[in-house]
Amino acid sequence: MAVVQKWREGMSSDNVKGLVLALSSSLFIGASFIVKKKGLKKAGASGIRAGVGGYSYLLEPLWWAGMITMVVGEIANFAAYAFAPAILVTPLGALSIIISAVLAHIILRERLHTFGILGCILCVVGSTTIVLHAPQERQIESVTEVWDLATEPGFLFYTALVLTAVFILIYQFVPQYGQTHIMVYIGVCSLVGSISVCISTRLLVA
Repeated sequence: MAVVQKWREGMSSDNVKGLVLALSSSLFIGASFIVKKKGLKKAGASGIRAGVGGYSYLLEPLWWAGMITMVVGEIANFAAYAFAPAILVTPLGALSIIISAVLAHIILRERLHTFGILGCILCVVGSTTIVLHAPQERQIESVTEVWDLATEPGFLFYTALVLTAVFILIYQFVPQYGQTHIMVYIGVCSLVGSISVCISTRLLVA
């Protein structure tokens, strides 16, 4: 209870707005996967499946509804960074996995196995722990300060290191291991995300 009380005292109105936007984003994005899959199944039943090179899903309204839902979710996620620190917003993105898993079980009749349930529980526990213990973020006062931070040697070195690693993964590992090792694509996504989150946060603050 003491942790919750401390969390409430440390949460500003902006943080609450960011939290609501992040949760809304997870809901929209999680639901969009289900809607798109329903659209793909419907399109595949009446034409050539997307998995074998078909494009009939582009004429399926349900698939477009899923895409629009995802765009709305991504906009909400982007806007959340304007109000709350990245360490508060980013972990909540994992909730979209839980929403997708639950909706897939209910709507698509896909069975959620024991490891899937355990994964969902770990997502909830991890996200809750980070949100409750999220530190205060440094306040940025001006565009000049954003530029000064962006041109610091440490950040420039990290950016160069990340971009180098991404290019190596894309051109060396994806062609050879991309279809058999999911960690290759997860690595690319995570590395690019670590940069895009920083840039998005600072641009919105500026």
